[in-house]
Amino acid sequence: MKRSRGAALLLVLWLMVLLIALVGAFSLAARTEGLQGHALVDGVQADQAARAGLEYAMTRVAAPDPRRQWRPDGRPYRWSFADADIEVRIVDEDGKVDLNHADATLLTGLMVAVGIERPRAEKLAGAIIDWRDPDPMTQPSGGAEDGDYSGAGRSYGAKDADFESPAELLQVLGFTGDDYARLAPYLTVFSGRVRPEAAYAGAPVLTAMGMDGAALVARREAWDPTRGQPLPGVPGGESLQAFGSGTYSIESRARLRGGRVATLGAVVRTGGSAIPGMAYTPLRWEEGMPSP
Repeated sequence: MKRSRGAALLLVLWLMVLLIALVGAFSLAARTEGLQGHALVDGVQADQAARAGLEYAMTRVAAPDPRRQWRPDGRPYRWSFADADIEVRIVDEDGKVDLNHADATLLTGLMVAVGIERPRAEKLAGAIIDWRDPDPMTQPSGGAEDGDYSGAGRSYGAKDADFESPAELLQVLGFTGDDYARLAPYLTVFSGRVRPEAAYAGAPVLTAMGMDGAALVARREAWDPTRGQPLPGVPGGESLQAFGSGTYSIESRARLRGGRVATLGAVVRTGGSAIPGMAYTPLRWEEGMPSP
């Protein structure tokens, strides 16, 4: 009898341990699924808040009242929407260096302004021009035509056609990922301009144009539209009161109260779109939701 009771007690204890383990595993699984669901909801909300920032920016950049207008010159604008804090930067594509139209002097100047040594910058500027021009002749400053790509073990040669995206720069012989990261904010393929519009250009672009980029940007950002004062001018350059082109780079970053962050980067052109209900045409669209 004592042995039977002892065996029964052991069995009961093992059943209790098993039940506790099952309940614990179920509780952990439920908690994990709950956290995953919460993270998914937060991600969607943050993503939509970033999209709202872009949509709102489109209304403010076109505001007829200059006191309410957001200038497309790269300065940050902050806005609160629902439970999110949003920061938006708008840059007119006319304020950037067009890879398909800029000359070697401007391209070299921009690369030097972002920290690339001049001898290398001159060679890279030549490689850009060799990539887009149809002739087989290498630029005087050094560049890269088909033979150079072949000698470097590349399975392709110079494109001999326009850049379709600034990211295409990574295929040009001599360029590194670090070079592209430095240059990308100041490059475009949408303006069609030989010389950027100084009203919206960043400091490195203004410096490449022979101006004091840092000083001009500081003056521009110190201007307060609510005071009704005119925008500062650019000595020897275009007026900072130039009208926007209608093609803008917009970066929208949304942070929820709980810390979740979502980012949206796009190039958009105002006007009709093939997508019903949209007042603009997306030319580039990149979404990302990094961890807080």
